[in-house]
Amino acid sequence: MRHNKKFNHLSRTSSHRKAMLSNMAASLILHKRITTTVAKAKALRVYVEPMITRSKNDSTHSRRMVFRYLQNKIAVTELFREVAVKVADRPGGYTRIIKLGNRLGDNAEMCMIELVDFNENLLGAKTPKKAKTTRRRGSSKKATEASTPAEPKAEVKPIEEVANKAAENEVGAPEADATSENNDKIEESEDKV
Repeated sequence: MRHNKKFNHLSRTSSHRKAMLSNMAASLILHKRITTTVAKAKALRVYVEPMITRSKNDSTHSRRMVFRYLQNKIAVTELFREVAVKVADRPGGYTRIIKLGNRLGDNAEMCMIELVDFNENLLGAKTPKKAKTTRRRGSSKKATEASTPAEPKAEVKPIEEVANKAAENEVGAPEADATSENNDKIEESEDKV
């Protein structure tokens, strides 16, 4: 019985599985994204994420422990120089698995595993989050709008002020007619030119 033996053996011997995961981890660190089957990607995620966490502390001991698993000097250097800098403030979850569909030959479920902080398309497409809306009846938004007036309404003037303004306009009416006649003459002269 295999109680509490949770990891996937991937139909390989122990040495074959370790070598394969080591090669896949080195490829993932160097290329930032690889395509593989879903089962291998899930096994790789468990294998590579502790190494990325260890790379945050750049010491000789950490480098040796990572090299013990990767067996690739170039991948170790890349991990500690570039990857560790980008994931310094991330508390885990360094990889993302995106399913791609099934492979034509054997119908195996394929996916792409990538380092989260190196996908420039998704990083550039960050949009500001819009406020969550609720579907409750008595929304607080409507209640606040009803209680506070949006704009002050026009002042209601007494009848006496309105009558005074009307009398002023009647007195100034000939002047207004004279200015309108001048404007008409200017427009006619512009039309002739």
